[in-house]
Amino acid sequence: MSVTYVVVTLLGAAMAGFSAGSVFFRATWVVQPLTDYDVPRGWWPWLGAAKAVGALGLLAGLAVPVVGVLTGIGLVLYFTGAVVTVARARWYSHLPFPLLYLAPVAGSVALGLAT
Repeated sequence: MSVTYVVVTLLGAAMAGFSAGSVFFRATWVVQPLTDYDVPRGWWPWLGAAKAVGALGLLAGLAVPVVGVLTGIGLVLYFTGAVVTVARARWYSHLPFPLLYLAPVAGSVALGLAT
């Protein structure tokens, strides 16, 4: 296991965990865009839970690599869905935000598959 893999995975887990916490604690800068994108309020706890479980799965992947890779794939799909949601809502200036969260997770998956 390389140092790069560990650092990128920790970064991806931290960012996914932060994003989950932002939804759980209803940070205005997160929930207002969700409202603007027409994401139903009933979905918010599930979306936050998915990110929280993803963050924990990435961390678990440091001990059991296959768990990290599979969890990372799930998070990549999640954040890809977020990109699609933002694009469908035509908030193109907001596209960098889910991509920012997607990048370290995708890097973790790539590095996990390479080792």
